[in-house]
Amino acid sequence: MTQRDLSWQQNDASFDHILDELEWRGYIHVSTDLDELRARMNEGPITYYCGFDPTAPSLHLGHLVQLLLLRRLQLAGNNPIGVVGGSTGLIGDPRPTAERTLNSREVVADWVNQLRGQIEGYLDFGGEHPAQMVNNLDWTADLTAIDFLRDIGKHFRVGSMLKKDAVAARLNSEAGISYTEFSYQILQAYDFLQLYRQYGLEMQTGGSDQWGNLVGGVDLVRRAEGASVHALGSPLITNSDGTKFGKSEGNAIWINSELTSAYAFYQFWLNTDDADVVERLKVFTFFTRAEIEAFAQKTADEPFRRESQRALACAVTTLVHGEEATQKAIDASEALFGQGDVWSLDALTLQQAVAELPNTEAGVGTEVAQVLVDTKAVDSLSAGRRAIKQGGVSLNNTRVEDEHRTISADDLLPGNVAILRRGKKTLVGVVIN
Repeated sequence: MTQRDLSWQQNDASFDHILDELEWRGYIHVSTDLDELRARMNEGPITYYCGFDPTAPSLHLGHLVQLLLLRRLQLAGNNPIGVVGGSTGLIGDPRPTAERTLNSREVVADWVNQLRGQIEGYLDFGGEHPAQMVNNLDWTADLTAIDFLRDIGKHFRVGSMLKKDAVAARLNSEAGISYTEFSYQILQAYDFLQLYRQYGLEMQTGGSDQWGNLVGGVDLVRRAEGASVHALGSPLITNSDGTKFGKSEGNAIWINSELTSAYAFYQFWLNTDDADVVERLKVFTFFTRAEIEAFAQKTADEPFRRESQRALACAVTTLVHGEEATQKAIDASEALFGQGDVWSLDALTLQQAVAELPNTEAGVGTEVAQVLVDTKAVDSLSAGRRAIKQGGVSLNNTRVEDEHRTISADDLLPGNVAILRRGKKTLVGVVIN
């Protein structure tokens, strides 16, 4: 593991307690007794965890909320444990609509390794409160069915299990629910019990949609050990218009650059609506309360400058992809809109940028006007030629003068691509074959 430099990260000293900051930033939607948790934290460090199931080869923005919550609690002097679900990932948390497709053990094991590497980049494994990483397959691989039923299952009441939201939804659906997915909540609760026994763990965090599972762990520890432990549930973030956050054109925004490029990641944040940007700054950045309030004022006074969005995009892309990749994304974003030298961009950045634009493949000798048609920037070849004649089309940031201009070998940017702009805002890409 290569440890990232996390020394720049810190909580806001203007808050008297970490729970106050977490509430202000919007990390706490539901919880066990917060007053009791506050009193316990005042006594000294607590050990806490969040679990991440390998249902894909990468974490996404919903997981990033939990990673930042883990980190903020660590910065406040507590001891985090990241749990990768090598066993729970073999079962799958029940979805409200239909049964999950079970992945092979080999696929799950590969995803476990990938997720583990990602999680490790957000926590500090040195210092006074070092993080730890574990795989819940370690304590379930040798668990027999008899032991599972006698030692764990006896603490669960079927009536309570049936009331869990996802379970109830599935029971009322045509698909129903298998015993496999029905048992998932017991396995997740067992994680809490094992971590309590092995590490003295006292709290679990997760999304509010996991609240039933979180409470199941709290109850299991209480029943099996007679101990009082805690849970924090973060809200599922939505946009101000009610749509699901973290989706772009129907696809999840991943933190793995091979699935969502740094350029696309940066653009996602840059396109944040004015109504959402302040809340995103609270959750996803380490800007202080005073700094965020200043951004809020700028958004209210001069929204057209989009200073808050640029600060948000830069901060989160740097957090996830690093300074170098972020600067390349910024340079590409500016160059594509004529504010920088598009020829100075590297091939990978240009290819990533073109992939995010309406684009087409074309050969050398293809008319620029035809490319505009193929990318739906204009409705017809004549409209494309007319737009050129009117001076409204540029190729690689150079105005096209000839309405019959064709793509030449000299137009190839690094990565064998070219960028066309119609007017000020309509960008399209060309992959030269």
